[in-house]
This record gives sequence, structure tokens and C-alpha cells, in this order.
Amino acid sequence: MTKHDTIFLIGLIILSILTSFMFIFYGMGIIMAHSVAGSAMIFAYVATAYGLANIAILSIAWSSRDAWSGAVSKLVALCFFGVFIMNRFMAGFQLVDLASLVGLAVVLVLNFAAVKKVVERH
Repeated sequence: MTKHDTIFLIGLIILSILTSFMFIFYGMGIIMAHSVAGSAMIFAYVATAYGLANIAILSIAWSSRDAWSGAVSKLVALCFFGVFIMNRFMAGFQLVDLASLVGLAVVLVLNFAAVKKVVERH
């Protein structure tokens, strides 16, 4: 691995961990609020679970380098993306939500890329 690849890998890992903690804090913030509607509470649990799952998958990929880590990361990300889309449609989809869909897709792809790079490192 060249120095450039190592720096890129570390950057992806840090970005993945930071976004995972953002999902966890976002979800926990909603869960701790007592006057939240049912669909928002469900989404909060899913967001928290995604953040925790991403950290777990990243650490499994780091310690074992198993190829299935990438597939699990992709599956969990696609499920979370589907729940996010359903939540947006339940709340009434607006044009602003399109930007949030693109932003979330970028974050999920970066998290998947981090897991893939960790598995492929030499």
C-alpha cells in the first residue's frame, strides 16, 4: 500500500465513523424526545441501528477482512435508504427532500467504500 492509499483509507475510516456517530446521535436525540410521532420514532430507531451496524461492520472488516463485510454493508445501507425514502413519502415528499436523498446516498456510498477499502487493504 502506498502512502497515498493509506491516507485515503484512514480518511474514509474517519469519515465513516463520524457519519455513523451522527446517525446515532440523531436517532438518540429523537428517541429521548418524549413528544414524537410514531413514524419519526421508528425512523429514529432505524437511524440509530444503522449507525451502530456500520461501526460494527467496519470493525469486523478491519479485524477479519472477510469479503462478506462489503455485501452486508451494502445491504444495510440499501435498507436504511429504503426506510428513509418511505419516511420522506409519509411526511409528504417535497423538492427539498431530493437534496437530502442525494446527500444521504453520498454518505452511504462513502460508508460502503470505507468497508470495501478496509477489506481490500494489504
